[in-house]
Amino acid sequence: MRRLGFFQSIHIKFALIYLLLILIAMQIIGVYFIGKLELRLVENFKVSLNERVNMLAFSMEQEMIKEREDPSTLEKDIRNILRDYESEDIQEIQVIDNKSRVIGNSDPYSQGVVGRKSNIDLVKRTLLLGDSLDDVRRQGYDRVYISSTPIRSNGDTIGAIYLKARMENVYDDIKEINDIFVTGTGIAMAITAILGIFVAQTITRPISAMRKHVVELGKGNYSKKVKVFGQDEIGQLAMTFNNLSSKIQDAQATTEGERRKLSSVLTHMTDGVIATDKKGRVILINTPAVNMLDVSRETVLNESIVSVLGLDEQYTFEQLVHDIDTEILDFSTHKKQYIIKVSFSVIKKESGFINGLIAVLYDVTEQEKIESERREFVANVSHELRTPLTTMRSYLEALADGAWKDEKIAPQFLNVTQTETERMIRLVNDLLKLSKLDSKDYKFSKELINFTKYFHRIIDRFEMSKEQHVSFVRNLPEKSIYLELDPDKITQVLDNVISNALKYSPEGGTVIFGLTEANNEIVISVGDQGVGIPKDNINRIFDRFYRVDKARTRKLGGTGLGLAIAKEMVVAHGGRIWAESEEGVGTTVFFTLPTDGNQEGLEDEWDEV
Repeated sequence: MRRLGFFQSIHIKFALIYLLLILIAMQIIGVYFIGKLELRLVENFKVSLNERVNMLAFSMEQEMIKEREDPSTLEKDIRNILRDYESEDIQEIQVIDNKSRVIGNSDPYSQGVVGRKSNIDLVKRTLLLGDSLDDVRRQGYDRVYISSTPIRSNGDTIGAIYLKARMENVYDDIKEINDIFVTGTGIAMAITAILGIFVAQTITRPISAMRKHVVELGKGNYSKKVKVFGQDEIGQLAMTFNNLSSKIQDAQATTEGERRKLSSVLTHMTDGVIATDKKGRVILINTPAVNMLDVSRETVLNESIVSVLGLDEQYTFEQLVHDIDTEILDFSTHKKQYIIKVSFSVIKKESGFINGLIAVLYDVTEQEKIESERREFVANVSHELRTPLTTMRSYLEALADGAWKDEKIAPQFLNVTQTETERMIRLVNDLLKLSKLDSKDYKFSKELINFTKYFHRIIDRFEMSKEQHVSFVRNLPEKSIYLELDPDKITQVLDNVISNALKYSPEGGTVIFGLTEANNEIVISVGDQGVGIPKDNINRIFDRFYRVDKARTRKLGGTGLGLAIAKEMVVAHGGRIWAESEEGVGTTVFFTLPTDGNQEGLEDEWDEV
């Protein structure tokens, strides 16, 4: 997790907010207090001066109405009275009579104005209106208070007193008080900051613990619990966190269990599964699906399922969702058949909103192959039976139409019908043999025999009964090789293989018989010098009803089931069968039979067959 900056911590933020609130409160209180204090001090200053001025006005009234023998003594008496009113705050006091003439001045350096006419506006207005007037003005950097107070006698204004006083002492007191307030505010802020940090810790400590707990939850650690520091809202939140942690742990365990089950199911499914999101992009694909489609999991994820399945030229994702339930994908090549069946299932929410698509892939190659072989088998059986039946019907119709009366033709027709009947009997018998071999409960009657001597006897039988001029070459070992097998069934295998070799051997040709031992099995081979088999057909000659040269095989009386029966019997004995051929040179059929690996001491137990 990214480390928080100093000012990003809620601890610091809380303390700063607390300090800012205190500072704002102190500022509001300071502004109100200083404002009120300034008004009160200025007012007190004015009241104090006005009281003194009023007393002076009373004294001036007495002096001005007093009868004097010498009028010049008035100014002297006023000067003496003004000396009593001199102070540090009062700069100047002038006494003006009703004719605007200055009759007294308290400033010893401004006595020259005495006897002159005053031009001060406040004084003129006071003498005119009889009202007391005052004002606060700037004199350089200092503030001064000026006032004009009337002198009355019997209701008439007989003069005025003009006062000029310095107010800086008042504002110096205000400044001193303001400095004291600021100092007090600073001390209060420092104490508040310390208290704010401690108060913030009581809130941020459980929050920090819960933050660490959430980090541990993100890492999958559900065992830790948040410490509960109290029963307040934060304590209740911590308890809720602990309960939530337990529930998340249970839910995670359940989800993980279900995920593992699903993963195990998807992993061990033989069918492929592909899941998409609502836009058709692949979000899940299991291993069987990867193997079926022969793709890489990394390249398929987030790709469109339509492209992954190779259906982008046929369908869109919307068509797969709404219109397509199943689709057959044919990946067959000229060498290998490979067919996949895809079933589509839509993922829907409870609201009906489509949330994705599930595609299940089935490898139906074997099913298609079996179905194809079944259809081919039915067609081949029908064809094999139809040919002799058609021939027989034609000859029988001819006989019914009167050909039986012809002594030369009738025997030929009867001979053909008998030959075709025997051919159908052989076909049915071969089909019955294959049916028995396909049955699971089919059992063999095995016995221990000397295969070398057994093989010689079968070859002798064919050598004595062969009609064409074909020579036999035996490459068989002189020693005895003992096998446990069903002699009747292996005799059928050898009969079918040797019969085919004789059928396709030319006049004067050679049939070569071989027998070798290798790896706890014997390898039997029968080779001819016929026309051979093309490479494309060599692996199909053991299929049922398969013929390389159909016209020639029917002419020679074959049913197309001989090698198929031989293969079933060899495989049932635990062996293998195959062929090697070269066109124009010949064909050799090989098959193996397992031995018990211990041939010593068996000669005494051998019972000749």
